[in-house]
Order: sequence, then structure tokens, then C-alpha cells
Amino acid sequence: MVSETHSIIKTVLFFAGSVFALSASAQSTKLTVAMYGGNWGDAFRSCVAEPFTKATGIAVIPEMGTSTTTLAKLQQQKSAPSIDVAWMDGGISELANQAGVVDNLDPVAIPNLKNVIPKAVYRSGNTTYAVGSGYYSLGLTYSTKTIKQAPTSWQDLWKPEYAGAVAVPSPTNSSGVPFVVFMARVLGVNPANLAPVYNKLGTLDTALFFDSSGAATNAFQSGEAVIGAHFNVGAWDLIDKGVPIAFVVPKEGVWATDARLHLVKGSRNKVAAEKFINSALTPEVATCLATKLYLGPAVQGVKVSSDVARKLPWGVNGSVDSLSLFDWNAINARRAEITDAWNRQVAHKR
Repeated sequence: MVSETHSIIKTVLFFAGSVFALSASAQSTKLTVAMYGGNWGDAFRSCVAEPFTKATGIAVIPEMGTSTTTLAKLQQQKSAPSIDVAWMDGGISELANQAGVVDNLDPVAIPNLKNVIPKAVYRSGNTTYAVGSGYYSLGLTYSTKTIKQAPTSWQDLWKPEYAGAVAVPSPTNSSGVPFVVFMARVLGVNPANLAPVYNKLGTLDTALFFDSSGAATNAFQSGEAVIGAHFNVGAWDLIDKGVPIAFVVPKEGVWATDARLHLVKGSRNKVAAEKFINSALTPEVATCLATKLYLGPAVQGVKVSSDVARKLPWGVNGSVDSLSLFDWNAINARRAEITDAWNRQVAHKR
């Protein structure tokens, strides 16, 4: 009888120890998440990472960088990735899928995928390689000190009174190549032949062709640029800080894309990574990102205040259906061609 009792006690202690070990293992798990810097990183941490850690005990280690930097790291680490989850922009997302560095998002492990609008769930064949966590747009930004009447068209960039003070993206910037294709729509040009677009852009008297959104921010902040293209996130961040500029959606609309979440293929913490992505796809997180970054929600049924709503990428009275979204595979296929033509036909004319 004593022997049986000892045996039972040992068994109980064994299972108790196993449960404790599993719990401790779960609590000690750390996720490395690639995200953008600046106010983007601040929002991702406060809206997603910190609530996730509070709910699960899993620490989130940010890996700051641009989308292209993150993709380069994932390619370098392909055999043994140190990054578990990655935020990357549309366009780079497709390149990451083609490079084989992102894994399938399983709706069983990530049930909140069902909360996301269909166009923000990205599939290639049977693989779901990314999910959008919010949209942002490239619209018109202008100095309210210099320009008293809000511009209404992208063609206003060519007004003589703005000569020498215009900012638009170069192909080095993630928005530069799609900007060229978008301008074909604005100018009524067949995108199969972009020569008229290059000719028109070549006549633009610019302060700069910006290579990064930070350079655009600096140009509008310093007054070097009084009108031009900028992302709604960057423009409204400046406006909220008191910089005398405004952001508008012109009558021709705005080009837009989204910040997407990816599960890194070969992640050593796949289960925790899936939980992280799942936790990001809720109305609460989407509302937080809309409030802090003015990202247009990809999660269905999100309600925000009227003040936040007017700062979203589609502007007043718009919606996600108002945005000009591109087939990134088609854009990426023409990236080298457009960059070369830009350098020969636009940049050299400055």
C-alpha cells in the first residue's frame, strides 16, 4: 500500500513538474518581430506588442528597419531565421513570398483572419502569405502658410507659383515606382507606354525627388517643399505636432498600400508567432492603429471618431474602396524598367 502511495505521489509530482516546465517555457518564450521605426514602431509596440506580452507573458523584441532591410535580413537568415514575425509593405511582401522566406498563415492557428476584409488577405495558390494590418496612402501635402487655397488635383503640382518647391518620390522610395504608374491614371495615359508620363514629370520643377519618407518629412518641415506627395501617416504626424501643412485627397484619388504581417518560414517560435499575428487582427488593435497612425483599418466593423476618420488614407467620406490599389506583381515586374526610364528621362532634367 505504501509502495502504491509513493508511486502515485511520484506520478503526480512528475505531471506537476511537466506542467510547470511547459508553463515556464511558454512564459520565457521571446518573439523577434521586424517592424518599422519612428512613430510606426511606437504604435506597433503600444497597440500590438505590449498588450500581447501582457496577455501571454511572451516578450516581444523589436527588430527595427524598413521593409527592404527586413527582406534582406530574411534572405540572409533563410536557413536559420532569428526573426519570427515581420511587418513589410505591399510590394516587398510579394517579393518576400517569391523568395520563399514567409510561411503560410493557417486560419486554424490564426482564427482572427476571418475578421479581415478579403482584399487584405494575400494568397498565392493555396498559400496565405500575408495579412494587412492597415492601409496608408500617398496624397497631396502642402504648406498652409504659403498656399491659402487647398489644391484639388495632382496636376496642381505644375502650377508656376510652386516652381522649385515641389516634392515627389523617386523610384528609390517604395512609393516611387507605383507613383509613376498612378500618374499614368491621373494623366489619362496607357500604362503600357509610360513615355508621356516621364515627359510630363521631366517638366516638373522640383525641390527634391525624395528617396525616403523621412526626407519628405524634413522637406515639408523645413519649408524646402511647399507642395508635393507624402504619406498620410507622415503628413498627419507633422500636422499633429503643429507644423503648418495640410493633407488632401485630390479629385483623382490617391495611391495606397498597406503594412502587412508575415510569419517567417522556419521560425523557432511558430506557435507563439501565430498567436502574435492573431492578436493583431482584432477591432481593438485596428482602432488603436487608426488612432495613433491613421492607418485605414483592414479589420471589418471598426468604428473611429470623426476626427480620426478624416485623417484616414481615403479622407473625408471615403473608404477602402476609394483607394487606388495596384497588382504588386505587375508593378514589381516593371520596377527595373521604370527606374531606368526615370533616371534617363526625369532625374537628369533637374
